Amino acid sequence: MREMAAALKLVCLLGLIVLVSIVGLERVDAAGECGKSSPDNEALKLAPCAEAAQDQNAAVSASCCDQVRKIGQSPSCLCAVMLSNTAKASGIKPEIAITIPKRCNIANRPVGYKCGPYTLP
Repeated sequence: MREMAAALKLVCLLGLIVLVSIVGLERVDAAGECGKSSPDNEALKLAPCAEAAQDQNAAVSASCCDQVRKIGQSPSCLCAVMLSNTAKASGIKPEIAITIPKRCNIANRPVGYKCGPYTLP
């Protein structure tokens, strides 16, 4: 059963990458929330967080926490990533994803930062 779940996650991730490649990512010369990278590009870096962003009780991997620390240096980027089309297409639940910085015990996380209708705990 675990092998089947792992295979399904891999297929979903590959499908997401193909979808993003087909749709194409908007490129903007000016810096946005995530600098010159789009929130959709940054969302792909959070693949290790897929399970933790869908299930509040799932363990958060060290590789997920590392990526959240990097992207979370800019709270507006982290917010944009969590609410991005790529995150939505991959089944991320923003109300759960927003808890990951706390679940990773990131000390300097932006507590109280407003992210759309959500607030970082």
